Amino acid sequence: MADTKREIERKYEATDDTRLPDLTRAAGVDRAVPHGRTELDAVYWDTHDLRLAADSLTLRRRTGGADEGWHAKFPVAVGVRDEIHEPLSDAVPPPLAALLRSRVRHAELVPVVRLLSSRDVHHLLAADGTLLAEVSVDAVLAERLAGEGSGATAAWTEIEVELADDGDPAILDAVEKRLRKAGIRSAESSSKLARALAETNLNPDDTGTPKPTTYTAGDHVLAYVRKQIATIVRLDPAVRRDLPDSVHKMRVATRRLRSTFKTHRRILDREVTDPIGAELKWLAAELGLDRDQEVLEERLGSRVEALPAALTLGPVRGRLRVWSAARRTGSRRRIIDVLDGKRYLDLLDALDALSADPPLRPAAGRAPGKVLPKAVLKDDKKLARRMSHALEQPPGPGRDTAMHEARKAAKRARYAGEAARPSLGKPAKRFAKRVKAVQSVLGDHQDSVVAREALRMLAIQSHAAGETAFTWGLLYGQEEAAAEARERELPGVWARAGAPGLRADLKR
Repeated sequence: MADTKREIERKYEATDDTRLPDLTRAAGVDRAVPHGRTELDAVYWDTHDLRLAADSLTLRRRTGGADEGWHAKFPVAVGVRDEIHEPLSDAVPPPLAALLRSRVRHAELVPVVRLLSSRDVHHLLAADGTLLAEVSVDAVLAERLAGEGSGATAAWTEIEVELADDGDPAILDAVEKRLRKAGIRSAESSSKLARALAETNLNPDDTGTPKPTTYTAGDHVLAYVRKQIATIVRLDPAVRRDLPDSVHKMRVATRRLRSTFKTHRRILDREVTDPIGAELKWLAAELGLDRDQEVLEERLGSRVEALPAALTLGPVRGRLRVWSAARRTGSRRRIIDVLDGKRYLDLLDALDALSADPPLRPAAGRAPGKVLPKAVLKDDKKLARRMSHALEQPPGPGRDTAMHEARKAAKRARYAGEAARPSLGKPAKRFAKRVKAVQSVLGDHQDSVVAREALRMLAIQSHAAGETAFTWGLLYGQEEAAAEARERELPGVWARAGAPGLRADLKR
């Protein structure tokens, strides 16, 4: 994987006449040491329709400075970005191209802006010599390389204050306080590229035109659908980078989207959404291979660690490691292959096409308060039927299966409530919260079912290897007890979720 750096910085407006104030008066700063002037030449790449810029992403090839090379930057929060670096080369490095594939798709990456920056650098140091932050005064010349504004130029001066690695963000506040007292204000643009694109645009959009207010059921459903599509696209590079919880979040977005298609068949034509839903199911399954195994390993590992040493008989931890390794069949490599494959890119294209030209049915034009409650309550009725069936079953495999099916219905009803919240407000929020509690109990029960099957296999393997299976049997009993506790808890949780007032509020 390419080198990654967390960049935390703030930008400020300046002119050629702007002079930095005495920053040693900022709390924590002992010295401000000049570090010389650097000439930087950066070419920013994007698609012709600026897809990367639209998502606040940047891809550049820069010469000059200590970190010359290719850089891709991904926003994390306001003023915080992850910068991924690859060595200098003529073409876009394949690792960076892969991270941007969910945005770029089949489009061509081309140079769109060139920035020449003359950078005057100062290091802010603590009393012990520790680097706190780097302050740069940049004189920038921008040239548009592509599009209608090709050849247009812009020039400005700005100040950047970048936090040192592992630095305390409080130093940025202290420096900003000194800059503001000197009359220096925060920059309006979030990046040099954003400012360059804005100032070299010969036909800027009319930003004074108010956005239309959503008012139909179709508007609200499409807003939710587009949010999930954007989430899938946004999480693609995070999954490729193996960031924590990224696979799980991407899988949840695919499930929410597929569930929305099912819930709102009166709004979105299922002849279009059903094939897309089938592909979303495929993607969720591929993403789930690694995630399900991870959850199971964490559950079993925590059970083993909680046991007293006297009850941990035989090579329990070693057996668990061997079993885990055998079940990991290159799932990480498989996920990357899926994201690089034609089927996945075709799915993203299909989602884009649906978003751009939604297959709306007549009900989409009706008021949200007339359509959305009926859709939520329809899913709720399905959940009620499955819950009733599950609660009627005697303990055993039949009940386990019925509770798993109820869990899937609870998840769909919860997603329906969450999607309706912007329109229906607090009643939808309360409904989703109560149903989520049901889903949580059912989910923990299902995790116990899966864990018991794994413990049974571990006991069989241990016995076959001449090891004692005592500990695996003990853990199996613990999982049985956990499942029984969830079964006892479920009626009360369901009673709270099934309160008639929740449904009546949704209809108001």
